[in-house]
Amino acid sequence: MTIRHHYALDHLNTFGLHCMADSYAEYTDFNDLTAALQTHKGGKMLLVGSGSNLLFMQPEFHGMVLHCTNRDIEVVKEDETGVEIKAGAGWIWDDFVAYTLKHCWYGLENLSYIPGTTGASAVQNVGAFGAEAGEFIKEVECVDLRNGELKILCHDDLDYAYRHSFFKREEELQQWAILHVTYRLSRKFTPRLTYGGVLKEMERRNISADTLTAESLRELIIEIRKSKLPEPDEVGSAGSFFKNPVVPTSQWEELKRLYPTLVSYPAGEGLMKIGAGWLIDQCGWKGKNIGLAGVYEKQALVIVNRGGATGEDILRVCKAVQTDVFKRFGIQLQPEVNFID
Repeated sequence: MTIRHHYALDHLNTFGLHCMADSYAEYTDFNDLTAALQTHKGGKMLLVGSGSNLLFMQPEFHGMVLHCTNRDIEVVKEDETGVEIKAGAGWIWDDFVAYTLKHCWYGLENLSYIPGTTGASAVQNVGAFGAEAGEFIKEVECVDLRNGELKILCHDDLDYAYRHSFFKREEELQQWAILHVTYRLSRKFTPRLTYGGVLKEMERRNISADTLTAESLRELIIEIRKSKLPEPDEVGSAGSFFKNPVVPTSQWEELKRLYPTLVSYPAGEGLMKIGAGWLIDQCGWKGKNIGLAGVYEKQALVIVNRGGATGEDILRVCKAVQTDVFKRFGIQLQPEVNFID
């Protein structure tokens, strides 16, 4: 267990914002975490993975930052159809996805190249190209920071939905430290090809569904993401800044009548998911800046730090985009990122 004081968090948030924490603790297991908590002298606590979903609103964080660095991995159960893999919460998510494919454990291919950690995947229920991490999570080993108790939460406890989990409920937010996440993966590769962008890239490369491998699907996903999203070490961002709004079918029908090119997807009975990037692009925001922050020129869903921006600069862009989208479409965009005061 390592504790540092007056610690810079610039490398632990992908926006690249400057922020100094009163104290910072790295932990690998329950004993480490307990020891770190015993040194906490008051103020707030913040759990950080790779910081890909954080927006620091102030240059100082008055409290303790907790960061899991555990990258152990264990096969806890296997049968003829699949395996259960218990991974430390400190694994970089894309490294973990690559590891699973190397061992012929399938399911996470569509989630390739998403920034973050395995611990964050359980909290954020990260998703892309028709798949979500929560589908594959069997249980989460975690610590309730309010009382220091170690708990195992099973899938049914975790309340997974679009960009939502038990850990994101208002009363639970930042109250749980993740130690391990157990995933159930398949021994059989079954490609999920519901998104048009993937199919177009397959057609461009002359790859059919019959010849597609998990490794080639992962490569396609990575290329698509790289073509739309900035590299964090080159341009500060949190990836997709806004959630895709989900609306009743009646509202979608009216929007589709007015805007035939509307990007949308089924989201359950009586519901449709609208492409937030499309809405923002239609309002003319792609490539537009306000001061030192703006909307990425290749993907309107991404707000970027143009260099030297503050959290307030990025929030100003966020609010301006929300205002314009609501005025034109009557839809209130909700951020994916967590605002840290």
